[in-house]
Order: sequence, then C-alpha cells, then structure tokens
Amino acid sequence: MDTSSKPRNLGGSLPVPNVQHLAAAPPVLHRYLRDADADAPALSSTNAAAAAASSSVPVVDLARLLDPAHADGEAARLRAACQDWGFFHLVNHGVPDQVIHDVKEDIKAFFRLPLADKQALAQGPAGIEGYGQAFVVSEDQKLDWADMLFLSTQPPEYRSLNFWPSRPATFRGSLERYSLAVQRVATHLLAAMARNLGVEDTGKMTAIAASQAMRINYYPPCPQAHDRVLGLSPHSDAVGLTLLLQVSPVPGLQIRREGAWIPVAPLPGALVANVGDVIEVLTNGRYKSIEHRAVVNASQERVSVAAFHSARFDANYGPLQEIIRAGEAPLYRTIAVEDYVKLLLSNKLQGKSAMDAMKINPPA
Repeated sequence: MDTSSKPRNLGGSLPVPNVQHLAAAPPVLHRYLRDADADAPALSSTNAAAAAASSSVPVVDLARLLDPAHADGEAARLRAACQDWGFFHLVNHGVPDQVIHDVKEDIKAFFRLPLADKQALAQGPAGIEGYGQAFVVSEDQKLDWADMLFLSTQPPEYRSLNFWPSRPATFRGSLERYSLAVQRVATHLLAAMARNLGVEDTGKMTAIAASQAMRINYYPPCPQAHDRVLGLSPHSDAVGLTLLLQVSPVPGLQIRREGAWIPVAPLPGALVANVGDVIEVLTNGRYKSIEHRAVVNASQERVSVAAFHSARFDANYGPLQEIIRAGEAPLYRTIAVEDYVKLLLSNKLQGKSAMDAMKINPPA
C-alpha cells in the first residue's frame, strides 16, 4: 500500500464559534453550558480526598527505566501505573529543556495572534487538521470551552503544511524538534510496556508510535460560568499513547478514578503519559484507557499540547496473540487503522464510546 500520504476524507467537524473571541464578549452561549448532571464541574469540585489522590498520581522516571542498574524497579513502577491508573507523570524524559521552552513560547505566541491570522488556518470540511474544534457532529450537541490547532506531525509525509503556522516564524522549527523528541520518548515507553507484558518483539508495541499528531489546546478563562462549562468533554484517548505537555501552570486536567474526578496538577519538568484505547485493544484489556476531562479557570487561560501516538494507516489494530492467555478469547475486534479513524471522527467525544464500538460483545 502506498503510504506516501495519509488517506483523505477521514472525517471532519462542524464549524463552531471561536471561543477565545467569545470569552472577550460575554455572556456565555447556551451551547457551552452543561446541565446539572454527573459531568457538570460544579457537582464534582475538588475536595480533600480528591486533592490527596492528586498527589498519588504515579511518577515514572524514564532515565531510570533506561538504566540497566535501575530498570527492573522502574519497570515495576511503570507496570503498576499502567495497570492501576492508566495515567502517570513522566520525569527525566530526556526532552531538552530548551526544546520545551521554545515550543511553549511559540504556542503561546500563536494564540496571541489576531483572530484573522488564526482563522486563515481553519479546518476544511473533510478533516480535523487546522484551527477549530473536533468531534462536533451535530448542531445541538454541547460544545467545549476551547479552541485547538490540530496538526499531523509524524511521519513528515503525513503533514499538511498549509495548516502549520508561519507566525511566529520559529513555530515550525520548534514544533519539529519537540515532535521528534517526544516520539522517541513514546517509543522507549512502549518498548518497556512490551517487555512488561512478555511481548518479545517490542516492535509490535512500538509500531503505535510510528504516527504522531498534536492537539494544541487553548482554554480561555470563563468568569461568568467556569463551573458550568468544560474545556474538554469526558473521554478516553482513542490512540495508542498520549504524552501531554502542560504549557501553563494552571491546573485543569482531571481523570475519572473510582467514580470521582481527580485533578492532575502540573508537575514542573514532567510530561503526563496516558494509556490510550489502542493499548487497551492490543493488551486485550490488561491495560485500560482512562476517562479524563479538562475544566476551565475563572480568571486564567490554560494552554496544553497533547502528542497522540498511533500506528501508520497501512496497519491494523487488534489484540496481540502473545498477550491472550490460554483459554481466553479476544475481547476486541481487529480493524484497519484507516477504518478505525473514520469510526472515531464520525462520533462526538463521549466517554469510552470508541472502546464500546471495538468490543466483540459490546454492552447492551
């Protein structure tokens, strides 16, 4: 199969108003206000127990994981983080401080550009690359209080450079350097996961770092109704492995754990790693993807960039035979990556809906 470019017409998103512009001209539109249900921020605000749990989010040290003298102990911590949490802070990851500094500054500078400059990179009708929003499939669904710039970053032939900002002038170079460094981190982590799972050919896991896309998020403050809007609806990541850089020191990421929303406070110098739906499929449920969301601050903006790692479009997703135990049936079907992406983009962001669609015996 020709892999010189990614397939076209994978699925798009309906156009929505620019939230950064709306934030400067209140009141908040009704499509952003959440009902008083289980996902409304105000009904699950941080309490003492949640704050304590936040400090318990696992920390994995990549330098120790790659050091033969410490690898076994750190591999055990990685295994526990993947099995018990699905999320962890990654420290000593090897991405140079200057690379992180540069990409942070350029991302912040992009969102300070005039609206017309950003809208020049607006998404087209057949894809989610560019500036706008994703997973908007109807005119009446609730919207997220956020704007995004979505870019395919790896491999280079998958890029649509017409969506890459030319301002600031250093943006493309800094994102390229960050992209390559983070892809190496993802490959190291996936290889370690494979060894933990007893998969001798680590390439079967590291293949889901062959493709990378970046979702660069801007969450404006919302003083009028920050407790009734969400920056990002509850969902699990429908990719292999996500590495998140919290550009701002402002907290906002929360994970669903044992029925509660647990904040993941920014840890200086760390990336946040999380198991995606594809890893749940490959491991036949040994490692499970976790629902998470982003809440909005009343007075401060928040910026983050998620690096999503997946397999190339000419690959398939399905449970690895080495992981399925004797007498155990595969829980998930096997699907071509291209068909999987089309499935995802045809639905709104909602819980673990992608995993339900992948199950051989979906819930009734």
